[in-house]
Amino acid sequence: MAISELDLPLGVLARSLSDPPRLAEALATAVAAALRVAIETQGQATLVVSGGRSPIAFFECLARQPLAWSQVVISLADERWVPVNHATSNEGLVRRHLLRGPAAAARFIGLYQVASSLEQAALQAEQALAELPPIDVLVLGMGDDGHTASLFPHSPNLAEALSAACPRRCLPLLAPAEPRQRLSLTLPVLASARLPLLAIQGQAKLATLAAALAEGEVASMPVRALLHSPLEIYWCP
Repeated sequence: MAISELDLPLGVLARSLSDPPRLAEALATAVAAALRVAIETQGQATLVVSGGRSPIAFFECLARQPLAWSQVVISLADERWVPVNHATSNEGLVRRHLLRGPAAAARFIGLYQVASSLEQAALQAEQALAELPPIDVLVLGMGDDGHTASLFPHSPNLAEALSAACPRRCLPLLAPAEPRQRLSLTLPVLASARLPLLAIQGQAKLATLAAALAEGEVASMPVRALLHSPLEIYWCP
């Protein structure tokens, strides 16, 4: 299967790259260009990214892009409820691979909070996110189960997180894999991004995307909630 064979909604663009390094470079170039436009037009730019293993090369490519980094605000689409020095921390990943060199001048708003419970941590993250400006660029990934950010099928709070009327910016959710406890931005916040990008690699993810594009309940594959214009999809084998 090729990404060009997918029946994409009107206004959704798909870009096919030959390998992961070229995908990372193309994605970083596109993100940097959009951030420059935002800085030129409004004096600052806001970028929200996802964690996991896949974005490392993208983060390192983006960190090398010439940008007025002191005018950029960076935050996360989701976070594992683990300390920043934990191996699976998304904030730790961003700090190691993106917020370095000139890019270290960017302002970072994290989601992880020390708290007595996951719900309390989400409420504290909600307060921190009150300072998050409107999102100019959002970079998401997608799991084999059709989740994006930490919006996992069958998670408690998923229905609220996917509601267009959800008043919360951040909710506690549970993943099927460890660490299970997660914090995630809700759909209204994610869907507000001016330029949402979805980056996926491999035939398995392409098959998942094809399944998500077919009719079905959003809750069974939450990425469906974002598969509409505007959206740019970056894929490589």
